[in-house]
Amino acid sequence: MSTEMVTSQNEKAFALLKSDAEKIRKLIEVQMENLTMPQCPLYEEVLDTQMFGLSREIDFAIRLELVEEEKGKQLLVELERKLAALHEASLRK
Repeated sequence: MSTEMVTSQNEKAFALLKSDAEKIRKLIEVQMENLTMPQCPLYEEVLDTQMFGLSREIDFAIRLELVEEEKGKQLLVELERKLAALHEASLRK
């Protein structure tokens, strides 16, 4: 396999992970916008499940050497920060 093809596959893998991370980020933002409602355990469960699924996707891509470990972990760190901000905001309400 040529280096160019590998790079293309790596970029595609990272783009797919970023797309999945963006979907979760949107879920988080919707929840933050609707904090006037009581915390919804079902919504939190969905976010937890989505985060777990993304972490497994990232681990898989890293093991296949399609994504650099640092880049993959950074996606999770950014989302975890958003989730922490959501949690803090919900506690203040």
